[in-house]
Amino acid sequence: MTTAKNKKFKPINNESSSNISQEVVSRLRDMIHRGEIKAGDKLPPERDLAKLLNVSRPTLRAGIRSLVAIGVLQSKQGAGTFVVNNEGPPSLDGNQLRLLASLRGFTNSEMFEARLALEMSVAGLAAERATSDQLASLAEELAGIFGSIDEPEQFLVHDMNFHQLVAAASGNRILTSLMNMVATILFDVRSKTVKRARDLKESAEMHRIIYRAIRDRKVEDARNAMREHLLNAQAAQAKEMEIGENGKK
Repeated sequence: MTTAKNKKFKPINNESSSNISQEVVSRLRDMIHRGEIKAGDKLPPERDLAKLLNVSRPTLRAGIRSLVAIGVLQSKQGAGTFVVNNEGPPSLDGNQLRLLASLRGFTNSEMFEARLALEMSVAGLAAERATSDQLASLAEELAGIFGSIDEPEQFLVHDMNFHQLVAAASGNRILTSLMNMVATILFDVRSKTVKRARDLKESAEMHRIIYRAIRDRKVEDARNAMREHLLNAQAAQAKEMEIGENGKK
């Protein structure tokens, strides 16, 4: 903190508690943009910060919770609240997307379509940018995928890890965060059906093709392989859900 402690904000007059909370979020963001609070900094004590922003402590807490949810701030038990470091992708809370999915009736097909657009992009970028260490990590997860073909639930864990590594290898933290948010929701859905998977060998082979395209720096091949894999995964999940509805085991 530098100049922040020397400045006091005007009172917030909005009557709506949600508006007040959003104003707190806006003011904290302004402080970050101006460099008054920097990445890695610990926020001032709650009492001091509430006084600085001219809001009540409960209102301040609501604003902080909003920024924690979108990965701007991080609360550490017993240590305080910190501005997240710039390293790695920000962690986006998927709860808002889940809520929208329920309210708006987003279909599985729409979620897959969003994932397809995001993951084709990150696969192409990964083929351009993946480091040797990232390729090594992908190879390790690929081995885990093949090693768990007969254990669907464990297979799904390695599958998810592989896709997250591909996203990280893209070097684009925004795309990575968006992809992880959408993929995590679909992972939650698939985890309820994957035990009904009949044959995961084809999926494992598709992961191998994706890995090789990224390793060999073949951008279009990586994009196309990812597309084919995700379309197959969508079809596989649909079959698993159908088996469940029919009561088959």
